[in-house]
Amino acid sequence: MDSSFSVSLRWVDIDLDRPRWRSTVSYSVHQRLQLGVEFNPAADEVGPLLTWFLLTESETRPALFVGTSSDRIGSPAGDQSYYLTAAKRHPTWPVSAYASLNYSEWDDDFNVPFGVEIELGEFVSVRPMYDGDRSHLMLNFLGRRFSTSLLWVWFERFGVSLSTRF
Repeated sequence: MDSSFSVSLRWVDIDLDRPRWRSTVSYSVHQRLQLGVEFNPAADEVGPLLTWFLLTESETRPALFVGTSSDRIGSPAGDQSYYLTAAKRHPTWPVSAYASLNYSEWDDDFNVPFGVEIELGEFVSVRPMYDGDRSHLMLNFLGRRFSTSLLWVWFERFGVSLSTRF
């Protein structure tokens, strides 16, 4: 059974207040609904997190979900994004892909974030991604309850993310 709570902490070597430190706490109210809170202490910001799975992934269709979180890295405090995302794992290759239609309060416009996750081994993956404005790269080390990601934000700044589930 999947865990009910998840907690994550992220640090990015950046001069901007909002993305430097970020922590989240999420709770799975139902297997298709996650609610949470995001805290960006350097920007003195607290905001909502929500993910609602409209469709779960099957062999023939992608997962489809809607949600909200703070806008992308580099956006000012107080700006949210609202997204509709489709995600699908390839049936035989160790690859997953996603694409979103995202409304950005910062831009007051829509953008299209997307990315690919490539499994390099049982517990390691790499994820090149585009957030609707700029690109990033993540190297993920996944454990049963804990995970660590090394971040290369905008292909300029390094960071780290630590997560746990319970």
